[in-house]
Amino acid sequence: MTATELERGVGRSNVDGGINVRWIMPEGMFEFPVDAEDLDETAQRLVELARTVMPEASFEMQLEWALMVAAQYDSFVEAGVQYSGFVITDVEGARCTATVTVCLSDLDESVGVRPVGFIGSTMRHLGIGQVSEIELPCGPAVSCIGTRKTDLDGSLTASGQGEPVWTSFIQVQVPLSNSTLLTLEMSTPNREGWDVFSSMFAGVVKSVRLFDDAGRPLVMPG
Repeated sequence: MTATELERGVGRSNVDGGINVRWIMPEGMFEFPVDAEDLDETAQRLVELARTVMPEASFEMQLEWALMVAAQYDSFVEAGVQYSGFVITDVEGARCTATVTVCLSDLDESVGVRPVGFIGSTMRHLGIGQVSEIELPCGPAVSCIGTRKTDLDGSLTASGQGEPVWTSFIQVQVPLSNSTLLTLEMSTPNREGWDVFSSMFAGVVKSVRLFDDAGRPLVMPG
């Protein structure tokens, strides 16, 4: 990866309290325009993305896809999405896709002096997957590996009807010292691509770095 490509792949987000979060995404990601300044720019960039992702589709299909994605933007805002992108690749002859999101949200006030332990305990109680406490270069975190059911829009199915889809995911939560929670997640509906995508996501998670307002590196306490 060249320096220019590396710069394109760097995500940044300023968090209240003097913490700047940076991460590196791999090449080949199609990025949703979550940083658009208004609805017109969002719509324009989504149509451009649809043309890139589905170059052989009709304009009507491209527009329908763009509108479907645009309908999810309220949930993006509510979740504090800072980055969202997806990759499409062939794995052993199978066409596979995965989505990666990076979110910032308020940390629960009841986490106490050891937020990682609180988050891990809460996630185990919910029973949504295999939960582990891990150490990252930026500090301690909690990872969860599991599956969930999502509803696929009818515009993307052969039958034209909405269909349930089971997706596998890895979610990593990093509590920050300014009462903010950094959450990264990779999800894929394709079992064939799990090893490839989970390895890719591990690289993204390990690339997370934290800095103060002066640009000095930060590591969250345990």
